[in-house]
Amino acid sequence: MKVILLQDVKKIGKKGDVIEASDGYARNFLFPKKLAKEATASNLHILNNKKENERKQKTAEIQAAQKLAGELKNKEIKIDAKAGKNGKLFGAITSKDVAEIIKEKYKIDIDKKKLVMDTIKLAGVYEVELKLYPEVSTKMKVNVVSQE
Repeated sequence: MKVILLQDVKKIGKKGDVIEASDGYARNFLFPKKLAKEATASNLHILNNKKENERKQKTAEIQAAQKLAGELKNKEIKIDAKAGKNGKLFGAITSKDVAEIIKEKYKIDIDKKKLVMDTIKLAGVYEVELKLYPEVSTKMKVNVVSQE
């Protein structure tokens, strides 16, 4: 009997997979526990529509992330920070600070978790990576200028 899995089932398959299961296993285990439903023509049609919509949504998200990466690529932000004589900052610059400055300067809201950087404790020019989507990332320069 062909069934569509509604949830991940160990050693059987993942959610949305169409598998061949024995009649007894399907009727006595999968259906009562709502782990699967019978693969009728209408159920298969609904499943295909769902998968197509998910694929379109993912494609749209990737395109939006690539557009954003193009806008931010090779941009530079300048941060004025108080520092001592040797360029060591009083405090540190974190990903939260950089995200706020990007929002102010470019009007683009970036989550601080998408910034790949160490905390900056010295004045200088740093390269920060923005991971906008699993396959889409770009780099920006952060110029930390010391104010004595």
